Amino acid sequence: MSHIFDFLFGQYSGYDTIDIILEIVAVIFGFLSVWYSKENKIWVFPTGMISTGIFVYLLLKWELLGDMMINAYYFIMSIYGWYIWTRKVDATHVTPISRTTAWEHKMSAIIFIATLGFVFAVYQTFDKWTSWVAYVDTVTTAIFFVGMWLMARRKVENWIYWIVGDLISIPLYFYKGFTFTSIQYFGFTFIAIYGYLAWKKSLNNTLQTA
Repeated sequence: MSHIFDFLFGQYSGYDTIDIILEIVAVIFGFLSVWYSKENKIWVFPTGMISTGIFVYLLLKWELLGDMMINAYYFIMSIYGWYIWTRKVDATHVTPISRTTAWEHKMSAIIFIATLGFVFAVYQTFDKWTSWVAYVDTVTTAIFFVGMWLMARRKVENWIYWIVGDLISIPLYFYKGFTFTSIQYFGFTFIAIYGYLAWKKSLNNTLQTA
């Protein structure tokens, strides 16, 4: 049993206690944020801002620039999403769940490509191309940037990006030595699948009653 524990959490032996506590708190609020997103609740944004704010600090300290930029972007997009989700489209209704439009698909492609270029430039500038992890990190950053943008706009397809990114992040974070965060992404994957099904059902019900 001790060997399993050491395999999963041995890397934390060299970490400051406060950093371990902060990571656990960030993971808890991250789960809450994704759960509220699945439930289509506005609390997705304040809980997400707490989680991402903590991760920005930790990832900057651990010199994981791509991951840090993801969380900084999440924080900013949470402010944008909070506004979009509470904006009324008429006197009584706020922005509803909808499908991605042709223009939004084009914007998603632009965001994806632009993110790849931006993260590449950052890694190049700071000479961080030290392993294959940096390349995978660049791709997941681009995937999550698109997913967050679509979620902020309340598009049902955002969940597809989260599912793909989460599946890649599970082994990636475990390899990096962040077991709690890896477990978080494992849980995120299942919530994202249920989130996609729940949002799709909600959208279909809306279209049927329209």
